[in-house]
Amino acid sequence: MVEKRNLQHACRCHSDHEPNAVNSDYPGPFYRTMESSHASYIAQPSTGTPITPSTAFLCRYLQYQNNSVILQHYNYVGKLKQDKYEKGLKPEAIALLLVCLLIVLENSVVLVAIWKNKKFHLPMYYLLGNLTFSDLLAGFTYMLNIMLSGPMTLRLTPLLWFLREGGVYITLTASIISLLAIAIERHVTMAQMKPYQGTKRGRMFALIATSWALPVLLGVLPIMGWNCIGNLKQCSTILPLYNKSYILFCVIVFSSILVAIIVLYCRIYLVVKTSTKKLGGKLRKGATARRSQKNMVLLKTVTIVLGVFIICWLPLFGLLVLDFMSTAKAHPVLLKADYFLGLAMINSLLNPVIYTLTSKDMRRAILRLLCQRCLMTQDGQMKAFGISFLECSFSKSVVASHRLQGLETTISSGNITHSHIKAIYPKLFVNKL
Repeated sequence: MVEKRNLQHACRCHSDHEPNAVNSDYPGPFYRTMESSHASYIAQPSTGTPITPSTAFLCRYLQYQNNSVILQHYNYVGKLKQDKYEKGLKPEAIALLLVCLLIVLENSVVLVAIWKNKKFHLPMYYLLGNLTFSDLLAGFTYMLNIMLSGPMTLRLTPLLWFLREGGVYITLTASIISLLAIAIERHVTMAQMKPYQGTKRGRMFALIATSWALPVLLGVLPIMGWNCIGNLKQCSTILPLYNKSYILFCVIVFSSILVAIIVLYCRIYLVVKTSTKKLGGKLRKGATARRSQKNMVLLKTVTIVLGVFIICWLPLFGLLVLDFMSTAKAHPVLLKADYFLGLAMINSLLNPVIYTLTSKDMRRAILRLLCQRCLMTQDGQMKAFGISFLECSFSKSVVASHRLQGLETTISSGNITHSHIKAIYPKLFVNKL
């Protein structure tokens, strides 16, 4: 018991926590209890116990269990002036909870559809399923984050706070890297003409493993020590226990992923456009116009994929950069970060629509799963409404053209097969005969 007390005194002596960082900005009864706890934490004298690597680890553990640290950091960056920490959930928090619930339900339906249909037990659909699973977890972890926010925040220990924020960070990062994994696979398949075969599933498993290993590695860095506990001047305003240098590091990583996705999809579009142009010399009259229509469909799809990602994430990236460059309490907009994060969560809501529901086969599977009796006949044929839903992404002129069937949905659905590539690159297979 004496050794533990000496260790606590040594940790207090070597911490540069500032007593003045806790003041009357939050005058509630919970604040007064935390203030007295924090004051006693600072006031203890040092016993001269030296700090060794083992005691440094134990000191960090003790800091992670001291919930007065949360109050101190939140007050330092000015967050305690918001009334969200005095009452229950605000209307905007309830709205975000509903969005998260919709994300979970939507992605759950897609996952069940992929799992129940053996037709989708293919590597590309596994990658789409991995994206869907990460978006589902992102919605779920953000729901937990909201439920543990507000007044609950000030009752958390730093350890629980790191777990709360780290869960959202890991799942959102996994979603972003899954988008990159899908872009890599489509580029390899279309640009290098290497569709999956039985012996090449290792690439898929490597992409899936990376899409989770890297987010976990990045997400645990703050809890491993890359934080601002004991160094308030380096604290982020958006995430008061995170170090600003870590915030900048995350922005650089996410921006690099965004640039990589843009480059890959642009290359895919250029390769497909060049290939169809070469093929156009052998087509009959009128095929040139149809080919131009298909290129436009492909270009629109690429624009949607990249546009939605940029619109959802770029505002949050900009806010994080502002957070890194500013001092505490300098920009009130940093206290509104929940709105920017909510916009980023919309990306997880739209991903199933962009990457999955644009596939006719996937739409058919989901219709059978959700509303088989009302949209399908007893012999398994689609009713009129179901057919119109299946064909909603095609114009009449495009549906009438089957020469390059599947080309316009290559980017959106990811259902790239041996037959699709054969349709686009017939000479490749003729030469192999």
